[in-house]
Amino acid sequence: MNASTPSPAQNQASTTTLYGGVTNRRVTVRDLAAAKQRGEKWSMLTAYDALTAGVFDEAGIPVLLVGDSAGNCHLGYETTVPVTMDQMVMLSAAVVRGTKRSMIVADLPFGSYQESPAQAMHNAARLMKEAGVGAVKLEGGERSARSIELLVEAGVPVMAHIGLTPQSVHALGGYPVQGRGDEAAHQLLRDAKAVQQAGAFAVVLEAVPAELAAQVTEQLAIPTVGIGGGPDTDAQVLVWTDMAGMTAGRVPKFVKQYADLRTVLGDAARAYAEEVRTGAFPAAEHSFH
Repeated sequence: MNASTPSPAQNQASTTTLYGGVTNRRVTVRDLAAAKQRGEKWSMLTAYDALTAGVFDEAGIPVLLVGDSAGNCHLGYETTVPVTMDQMVMLSAAVVRGTKRSMIVADLPFGSYQESPAQAMHNAARLMKEAGVGAVKLEGGERSARSIELLVEAGVPVMAHIGLTPQSVHALGGYPVQGRGDEAAHQLLRDAKAVQQAGAFAVVLEAVPAELAAQVTEQLAIPTVGIGGGPDTDAQVLVWTDMAGMTAGRVPKFVKQYADLRTVLGDAARAYAEEVRTGAFPAAEHSFH
């Protein structure tokens, strides 16, 4: 087989859809690139534990993100900033253990890569070696390009993240939409092209006007993943607790809730408590003799 002849694996990646096609191995960056070429949209959800990740894996979600959003929705922090590398390694390892098919992407948390490309390499290696993830994600466009380039050269698949970058919440003064106005739009386009040039295999566009996200998607060869980026990106990602209706209070405008698990779980807990109070549980069928 010469260099120009596709391997069987390459042929499989180019002809098999992400949904229902790849069943005997993990989804790879090659599969996502092939999906972009044929115009197949795909979904990504966050996951932070083996049990939930297993449900999403069985549902056919091709990519799971172990996001530092765990800080907000699982660890009780107000922002993602306090999340540590040790926490990300622990959560990522659990997600890997709970899945068989999904590509697992793990966030590099705040303070784990901004100092230097060498720091980014050290911590990305921890996520791959200790947790077993298939890729890492980091925030920033042009400012993170050198780190992305070093990681990719070392064999680490990198998903970039531009637009609204939650780790910069204090610098941004909150979570405003990014890319509005000509100057901001041009900067976002430069950021997108910079991460592609550095070797990122995909880029998340968060809280970006839909028209701008569509323009970025058209100009890039790598997949774009929208979260508040409108309908024209190549893929979509949501925080699973938002998607499933577990989040209390107000959720971002870009969230669609596909279930109301907070009510379901609360009702189940109240029913359990009432049966314990009244003596209805445990009944004879729940007891050993």
